[in-house]
Amino acid sequence: MPNDDITRLLQRHHAGDREAFDRMVPLVYDQLKAIAHRQLVREGPRGPLLDTTSLVQEAYLQLVDEDGVDWQNRGHFFAICARAMRRIMIDDARRRLAGKRGGGAIDATLDANMAADASEPERLLAIDDALSKLAAFNPRLAQLVECRYFAGMTEEETAEAMQSSLRTVQRDWMRARAWLLQAMDPP
Repeated sequence: MPNDDITRLLQRHHAGDREAFDRMVPLVYDQLKAIAHRQLVREGPRGPLLDTTSLVQEAYLQLVDEDGVDWQNRGHFFAICARAMRRIMIDDARRRLAGKRGGGAIDATLDANMAADASEPERLLAIDDALSKLAAFNPRLAQLVECRYFAGMTEEETAEAMQSSLRTVQRDWMRARAWLLQAMDPP
């Protein structure tokens, strides 16, 4: 995948070339499907409403008109796509839980892979709530979680997307996981 082509098309889209985004999609489609697949696998069985292809399509519909985003590079693009997919999944989980809400704490412990087994809507919402709190506390750490956990980026890709050093990403990743573990620990 030619990274320079993707960055150039993103910049043209930002400058108002509406067709640039559509020309870029075939270049990134396989990676978008991989991101969507990882997110759906983490949540578990979904049913017919939301599958990998529909999640990519929903994200596309949200992002195609986002010409106000100053796309930095392909890593930045994939991080924003992962964020859009996460929001779509959160909205879906909220719809599924409407009317099923009950009291009590949700058991939402995290392993080293940050809850790779988020198989229930309640758990996905708990992760989203903790991530929202992290974003209020430290937006940079929340962005790092979106890159690493939701977009499935490597440490190197995350460093590029966040325009940071590899060591800073590694240090911040440990810090973000610790913060989320503490935030999700039931009282």
